[in-house]
Parts: sequence; structure tokens; C-alpha cells
Amino acid sequence: MGRNTRRRPTGPRRATFAAFALMLGGGGLVAANVYASATEDGTETAQTRSAAAATINCPDVGSKLTQVPDQARGDVDKDLAAMDQQIAEAYQKLQSATPEQRQDSGYTDDQVMNPLKQKRTETLDRIGDTMEQAGQRSDGLDDMAGCSMGTWNDQNGGQDAGASQSGQPQDQGGQQNGGQQNGGQQQGNGGQAGNGPVAADFVDITKVAPNVQAKPQQSGSASTGSFSTQCGVNANKNFNSDNVIAAPGVTNGAHHTHDYVGNQKINAFSSNDNFLQGGTSCQNKNDLSAYYWPVVRLQDGTQEFDQNNDGGGKEGNAGKILTPVQAEIKYVGNPQSKVVAMPQFLRIITGDAKTTTNGLANANAHWSCTGFEDKVQLTEQYPLCPQGSKVVRTFAFQSCWDGRNIDSANHRTHDAFADPKSGACPNGFEAIPQLTMRLVYDIPTPTIENGQVKNPYAVDSFPEQLHKAATDHNDFISITTGGLADEIANCINSGRECGAGGGGDQGSDGGATQQPTEKPTDQPTEQPTDQPTQEPTAQPTENPTTPPAGDDKGNSGDDGSGKGNGGSGSGQHNSGGGSDDQTAQPATSAPETQQPGNDDSPTAASTTNPRVYASAKASKSAAAAAGQGGSGSDDNSGDTSVQAQGTGGNGSVVGNQTEPQASQGGGLAETGANLWPAAAGTLLLIAGLFLLTRTRRRYVR
Repeated sequence: MGRNTRRRPTGPRRATFAAFALMLGGGGLVAANVYASATEDGTETAQTRSAAAATINCPDVGSKLTQVPDQARGDVDKDLAAMDQQIAEAYQKLQSATPEQRQDSGYTDDQVMNPLKQKRTETLDRIGDTMEQAGQRSDGLDDMAGCSMGTWNDQNGGQDAGASQSGQPQDQGGQQNGGQQNGGQQQGNGGQAGNGPVAADFVDITKVAPNVQAKPQQSGSASTGSFSTQCGVNANKNFNSDNVIAAPGVTNGAHHTHDYVGNQKINAFSSNDNFLQGGTSCQNKNDLSAYYWPVVRLQDGTQEFDQNNDGGGKEGNAGKILTPVQAEIKYVGNPQSKVVAMPQFLRIITGDAKTTTNGLANANAHWSCTGFEDKVQLTEQYPLCPQGSKVVRTFAFQSCWDGRNIDSANHRTHDAFADPKSGACPNGFEAIPQLTMRLVYDIPTPTIENGQVKNPYAVDSFPEQLHKAATDHNDFISITTGGLADEIANCINSGRECGAGGGGDQGSDGGATQQPTEKPTDQPTEQPTDQPTQEPTAQPTENPTTPPAGDDKGNSGDDGSGKGNGGSGSGQHNSGGGSDDQTAQPATSAPETQQPGNDDSPTAASTTNPRVYASAKASKSAAAAAGQGGSGSDDNSGDTSVQAQGTGGNGSVVGNQTEPQASQGGGLAETGANLWPAAAGTLLLIAGLFLLTRTRRRYVR
């Protein structure tokens, strides 16, 4: 039987092969896209997660140096600032490495940790030599050279064992890895600049149990008066990232940006010799005191003027700088004794900018919302406020003085907190007027969805401190003229309410304005287009991180009103709404819009007397379990150290929160970039099926 040599038509066969090729290619693209999406949604490797969550933890040498000879302090302070710079540079090198490099202990040791230890060893040797030449060498310096690379574990609320220094705090929810999530837990460092905050750093304040305790009972010798001063809200943008107290003579010594009100010539190079020439934004022109604190930023994607500067975006401080809508400054008395006048040039730092690595021993942060201040104060978390309520930061400074020193080597031992229960000062200390501050912010409430926070806000911090709420702090230098220090003490001791907004004395020249001697020449060029209405519409011509020492700047005054609250250390302050705009404001700056006389209180009034005799100590909080539903936090507010015992979780959308004004990623362009492989694959599949169907029909016929 002969072989059939008839060949099949080649056209249909080739078309069939082409159809199958198109279908295979399309299916491959769809499968690849599905796999990539699944990985983005939470199946990234543990290696990537742990690498992104690394931070550098070093002993805080400055806090340990309690005895430094006076003649050595200048050089020692500069060396301590150099050590902060070394940590910042090492952290930036670690963050710029690839995940594989960060996971490689050989790379991190050779490129990051060993060079850091070597630099710290050399600096500690210099500190020791300086102190020895001054007659007092400190023991134990060599033991503080080594640092560790810690991993912040968000699933158990604490640090990985063996990666931290002793006494370090538990982390409130770890870190976010590029916005990814795993099983509802936020991973990695988070935040607009990749170093926080994360979802577990926030808590719905309506779900936190009341934690503000009663203030101490007053004795017959109590000093019950108060003295208020209005110094504005820093509407004229007087910023720098220096810290003349902790790092005098060192540019960018704070590694984060401060708001300044009061004295207008405060920077790293200011000193007792020129403080009195600084001018002031305060209505009472005898108040030349310096009041400064870390700015709050809304991390909504805005690129601020300092996005490429030290202290700003280069060190993880990113987003839109927010100006308070109110800034109340009040001095109050002691429940057990009269107060003595503050000495000229007294320096006080309250709180600790390094609690993420130091622990909470010196934490003194107080976060709340209008309408909740006399009930809830948070230390370790930022509040999610209900609609109509504003975010509030309050500070109750140390109110006991050793009677001799205006500063100390670690900037703490010359002052102390009063006893939280009795209000009495420790032995060897005497009561001084207690400085209390209340800063109110109108911030769109962040939302939390699937373990991720959208449009978070946070205080500026050192880069390795991860923008934790507990790192909030405040700085003060008492500088007065015309007998104002005695006037404040006498007012408080006599039980009167004095100063701006008080019912009694108005201070030496009340609300009189002062014309600065110079015109600002080097402030940021322009302001983001979506700044709050109380801010100026434009700024002067340059973008410095640190204004020069001779830069006078006036402040528009806030309305000085709003309710002071029990746990916050600031009482009722009902000023008459006058402005203290400086007459020599930059030509491009509009006056600050005055705010309403008080805050809306959606659920509770905040009208109790100040609770201000706070302890510097803070107990561990139930907030460590926030990722599993807890929402409590530590608090040093008011009279005593208290603990929040919240019951609600903070890992879901809060039903009554206001919507953020801008989203953080996830736009149409990003969505399109993520979906195009699936779309292309689908088209190829359809084309293949169509070609196969037509080929089969033609062949059958």
C-alpha cells in the first residue's frame, strides 16, 4: 500500500501555531502580574522586611555626663554634637544600601558599624582628654563607643532580642517597608521619608480610657497665681535646625527643624552676650525669652523648602511644616510653696528627643485633642481626633531649680520636676514659676486602612528616632529685662492672673509692638500652595537651614485664647484676641489670620485648672500592644505619671475621622503602571483565541 504524500495546508497550520503563541504569551504576562501583585500585597520575604526595618542604636553619651568642668563644657558639647552627626551619617549610609547589603552582616560591619565605632572611639578619647585637662576625667567613656543595629518588630510591639541597648523602649508597631503590609501588619520604616511614623504610632483618642489624675492638694503656702505671655505662632517662619542649649556653636546640631517664638536671634551661635539684642515676637517686649520646639509636619507628599537640606529632607524630616493655630505660654505656681524668680539665662529642656533608643525615663510628651485634654494625655502615640477636634501638644516644664546653676553638663541635673503627688520640690531645690505651653494644630485626621496610615503627621526627629510621639520635647531660655522675672514671681505668689489675657497686670509694656532693627533677608522663597490660612501667603527669598545670628524676625501673634486643660499643664487662657504683628515683617508676608476665640469641643469641655506638676518618669504602657488592639499610652501629664488603658484597636478606619486632603500614593498613574501587564496579556489571549477560531472555520470548510 503506497504512502499518502498529501501535505496539510501550511497556512492554517501556521495560523494555529501563531494563535497558541499569542495565548501563551498573554497568559504568561497575566500570571507574572498576578504574582507581582501578590508579592506587593504582603508576601515579601522576611529578609527584605528585616533589612528595611533596621536602625542604629547608640548609647547617649551626653545624658551620662553629669559632671563636666565648666571650662571643658564648650569643647565637650561640640564633640557630643559630632557624635550625633556620626550616627546620622551612618544611618543614612545604612538606609541607602540595598536590602541585600543591609542583610549582609559583613557589609554592615565593614561599611557602617565598624567605621561608626572608630569615629565614636576617637571622639570619646577627645572628650576624656578635654575633661582630664580640666581636672576631671570621666570613667566609662570607652564602654560607650559601640553601637548596635536594631530591628524594630511590629508584630510583638517590641525590639528583637539582642539588638538593643539596655533600657530601650518597646516599639509601637515597628516599621513599614515601602508601604507594604503582611497579614494586616504594617512593615518597614514607613512615612514619607522612609523612617516613620507607622500605623501603630496612632490611636483613636475616643477609644483610650481616661488617664489624667487629680492635681496635688494645695497647702496654705501655695503660690496660686499665673502669668501669661503672647509670643505668636511662628507665622513668619523663623526656623533652624540648631540647638544652642545642647550643641552651641554647631550648625544643624538638632538634626531636625525647630519653630522659634520669643527671641528672634536664637541659633547655634547665640550666647548670653547677644541674647539681649535679639528682639522678640512677644507682646511684652521685656520678654526676650527663647521658646522653641520641633516642627510638626503633615506627610502628604508635599516637598517643603528644606527637602534637600540638613535638618530637613536629607535627614528624614519630610512633608509640609504646619503652623500652630494657637500657642499659649503661661507660668504657674507651686501647690506647696512660693516661687523664686527665674535666674537670667536659665536653660531648661523638657522631654527627650532620643526616647526611641534611650527609653522613656525622661519622656515628657503630651498629645491630646481639644475636648479631651482633661481626660486623655498620650506619650507614646499620636491621637486620631474626631471630626471638629484639633490636635494639641502640651508641655509642663521642670519647676524646681538647684539655686545655683543656669545649666548643667547634661542639661538636666540643675533642674527637676516636683513630686507628682505632693507637688513639693526635691531636697536642695526651690520652686520657680513653672512654664507651661499649649500648641494647637488644625490637622486633617490620618486614616488607617489595612494596617497602613495615610497622610500621617509627626514631629521632626533625629533620623534614627523614627518620628515617635514620645520624642517630642521643648526648649527654653529665660531672658528678661525691666524686672519681668521678679514681676512674674510676685504675680504668681500673690495669687493673681497677670500678663497677656490675664485679669490683672499686663506686664511692663503690655501688648506694645516693637520694630526690629533689621529686615529678614534669608528665609524660604515660597510656601506650599496648600498651607493653612493662618500662614503668610509667601516667604522671603532664600531657603537656609540656619538663619544668621543677626536675623530679626517679627511674629504675628496668635489670638491667645482657647481653653487650657487639666492634664496638659495649661489653664484657661482667654486673651483679648489682639495681634502682635511686627511692623518690619517681610514685604511679601501677609498678616496672620486670627483664629476663633476657643476650640470646638465635640464631646467634652476642657475647662479644668492646670495639672502641671508632672514627673519625668513614665511607666510602660498598654499601648505596646496597639497592633493587637490596645490603644493605651504612657503619660507624664499634669500632676502625675499615668498610664492609658485604651481598649480599642488602631488598625482599622476610624468611622468618624475627617478625610485627608491628599492621598499618599496610589494615583491613576501608579495604578496604570501596575496593571498594564495584565491588560496586555488579556489582549494577547483574546487575539489568539480569535485567530484560532477563524483558522479552524476556514480549515473545516
